[in-house]
Amino acid sequence: MQLPNHLLFSEIEKLLEEGHTVTLRTKGSSMFPFIVGGRDSVVLQKAEKLQKGDIVLARLPGKDYVLHRIYRLRNEEVLLMGDGNLCATEHCMRKDVRGKVTAIIRNGKTIDCEAEGERRRARWWQRLLPLRRILIKIGKYVCT
Repeated sequence: MQLPNHLLFSEIEKLLEEGHTVTLRTKGSSMFPFIVGGRDSVVLQKAEKLQKGDIVLARLPGKDYVLHRIYRLRNEEVLLMGDGNLCATEHCMRKDVRGKVTAIIRNGKTIDCEAEGERRRARWWQRLLPLRRILIKIGKYVCT
């Protein structure tokens, strides 16, 4: 069954706010290589404590929802960027973050987003931003 995004995400928001965990199949390529749309699913929980490097579901002002990584937290402002993006970022407020990805499910295997190894890989990926264009092309070639 397919639902329009605004209906689906409003229900997801309610479930997360009630303390439920939600597993969602992903679409798109903005989080490649960490999340591959159409293949991976993510496990979302209510976002209580946020830190740089977290993957979050945020509702952008005047836009739809995005599932991107936190690149910077400054007081109440949050800067987001997809791992597959080369320069595009989004700004929102902490209150706009609806959920936090705690795990990625890939081919039946669960990847713990809180594990130190996974957080280290995310930090390295952020540092490799100048080389991302090349690395993404190689990664997509290898994954197909």
